[in-house]
Amino acid sequence: MEKVVAFVPIKYHSQRLHGKNFLDFMGRPLCTYIFETLTQISGVDERYVYCSNPDIKKYLPDGVRFKKRDEWLDGDEVKGLDIIEAFVADVDADVYIITHATQPFTKASSIDHGLRKVLEDGYDSAFSCVEHQDYFWYQGKPLNYDMKDIVTTQQVDPLYMETGAFFIFRKEVFTKLHQRIGANPYRCLVDRFEAIDIDTEEDFVFAEAAGDYLRKMEDSHEKGRYS
Repeated sequence: MEKVVAFVPIKYHSQRLHGKNFLDFMGRPLCTYIFETLTQISGVDERYVYCSNPDIKKYLPDGVRFKKRDEWLDGDEVKGLDIIEAFVADVDADVYIITHATQPFTKASSIDHGLRKVLEDGYDSAFSCVEHQDYFWYQGKPLNYDMKDIVTTQQVDPLYMETGAFFIFRKEVFTKLHQRIGANPYRCLVDRFEAIDIDTEEDFVFAEAAGDYLRKMEDSHEKGRYS
């Protein structure tokens, strides 16, 4: 059996939205959403929050462990790959899942789907993304359409944007390539709600509006079931 480890890197300070990981989001601290999601993913052997401050323990549900990381990893100039490198050195596994606290609508089913693709279907990695089928420009030129022959958006080549909600990769993808996406990745399409990432105050307001909408839809669905 291959060992699968999931982790959430998290720090207490942030540059653009102060203390964003712990803000009250729809009645509870923002970070608790992804912690709960981790507990719902099947096939995961160990789950961690990777943080320099042990105070984070008060937010952890059963099944999620605290793993202390060096404080230098909290620096504003530290890259995500540096954090992954430190975690891989601290915790051994065959397959790693990295998720983030700033994307509260990430679904356990989406992560589980990506994990199955890596464990069972031969992909060396998987990542969350959204598909955009629209007109795009890059470096001053149209990227995916011809201005002299403009087709409908349904006919243009779609582009895929990483959402950052999760990355799943075999250990050798990182140790050999120093990447979180390998040479044979699976694109795990997620919906636009899962793609919401809170980094600024505007993001937070938008996420709350999305959360209110989803809650109303869920309530309406429940009422329909029992009417």
